[in-house]
This record gives sequence, structure tokens and C-alpha cells, in this order.
Amino acid sequence: MGEWRALARRHALRPDKRLGQHFLFNPSTLRKIVEAAGLASGETVLEIGAGLGSLTCALAEQAGEVIAIEFDHRLQPALAEAVQPFENVRVVAGDVLELDLEELVGRRQHAVVGNIPYNITSAVIRKVMEAQQPAKTVVLTIQEEVARRITSGPGDMSLLALSVQLYGRPKIVLRVGRGQFWPVPDVDSAVLRIDMDVPGNRPNSQVERIFKLARAGFGQRRKQLRNALSIGLSVPSDEAAGWLLRADIEPRRRAQSLTLEEWGRLADAAKADLPSS
Repeated sequence: MGEWRALARRHALRPDKRLGQHFLFNPSTLRKIVEAAGLASGETVLEIGAGLGSLTCALAEQAGEVIAIEFDHRLQPALAEAVQPFENVRVVAGDVLELDLEELVGRRQHAVVGNIPYNITSAVIRKVMEAQQPAKTVVLTIQEEVARRITSGPGDMSLLALSVQLYGRPKIVLRVGRGQFWPVPDVDSAVLRIDMDVPGNRPNSQVERIFKLARAGFGQRRKQLRNALSIGLSVPSDEAAGWLLRADIEPRRRAQSLTLEEWGRLADAAKADLPSS
């Protein structure tokens, strides 16, 4: 860990709280994150938030190519120094939320790995999930509470959990205590692995309808679904109840209780009245 602190000192760097920067240097934890990605020989890795390069270097030892994205221009010189020994690392300066990920990876099979700032976790996950060229595996170090929400099942389901589980199978593979980060954050983190090779992926038109229905349902999560859908989609309550009954779902249930299969049935039941955009 000392070598990374020394790198920061040489470049007069301090983490920027506004950007949610918390650097992870523990070699054992970095190794476990790389192992969680399950990289195939010669595989490309898209790293989000390269920081000072500790995870970048660990990935470079296993990957065919690492495309390391870093937003903070202050870190670029230190990052360049850290990855200098590795010819298979390409550093990209920019905001992951603005970059064209397909342009970066092309049609290659790849994994996405990153230590994600808490304040952009949901936006980054959505960007990665909806990519035209999806990753085989996504491994993200995020706030532990958020990771637990993402892996929750019916009864505790949230819109974020549904959004992820429509595209892949999320699993917490490692808990990372707050003391492993510099500076120390206020909360613990977890490494979330999402396997994207889900058989029988849903058609885009159905996914669009599911999101429309789910945004309405979770927007009024304390209300019965018939009423939440009615309010959120500006349709009569009886019409919303009809969709639910055709999908074999009790209209008095709430959004957080539905399974993925039930959301799919509801999207199909409402298809005639709720066309894809």
C-alpha cells in the first residue's frame, strides 16, 4: 500500500471528496476482484474509474487489454506512471457516462470492472447494463447497502434491483471494509458480480414496457399496484386492474412483491394498451 501513497505524494495528490474518490490499495482485495472477473485468456477489460492505477495494474497482469477510464485530469500523470510497465493498458480520459462504450470495446468479448463512486452508482450501472455490446461479466465495488438492494428478491425488490436483474444475475462476492480505502469512507463496500449471459434475453420492446410499468409501480410503492399503475400511467384504476388480472397477479399487491416473471407477464398483458416507445 505504501507504494501507492508514495505515488500520490510524488504527484501532490489528495482524493477529491466532490468526486467521491476512495482509493483501494489492498493487494489481497485487488487480487480477489480480478479473480471475480473470471477473465479468459486475452480478454479485454473496460475499467471504470482507474484512479491511481492499483486495480488497473492488477488487471493488466491477467487481461489481454485493459481500457482504463479516468475522469479526473489531476490523476492522469500518476496513472500514466503507474501503468507505464504494461503495454496492454490504454488510458482514456473522460466521463464514463458521456463516452461511447461500444466505440471503446468494439465487438470484442469483454468484462467491465470498476471501483465506482457512490454518487454515480445507479447511473453507471444503467449505462453498462444497456450497452449495445454487453459485457460478459460486470464486477463493481460499490456501497454495500446498494449491493444488497441490487441482489434483493421479491418482497424487498426495488427499481434498481429490477433494472439489474432484467439483464443479469447479480451476486455479492466479497465484502470490503471501509478501513481498506483511502480516505476512509463512512460506509462499508462490497464487490458485486453480475453475470450477463442470461439465457433467453427479453426482447427490447418487452423490456421497455416493463420499465414503464415498474417506474409507475415503484413510484407509488406504498400503494396497491392497481392504484400505483393508475396514477403513474394516467389510466383508469379498472384498466390497470384488468392488466394485473390477465397476468394472474392480485391487483392489491405492491410493486416490491413481484417476481421478474410476473413483471414480464404484466408487460405482455398490457401490451395492447402500453406499446413500446
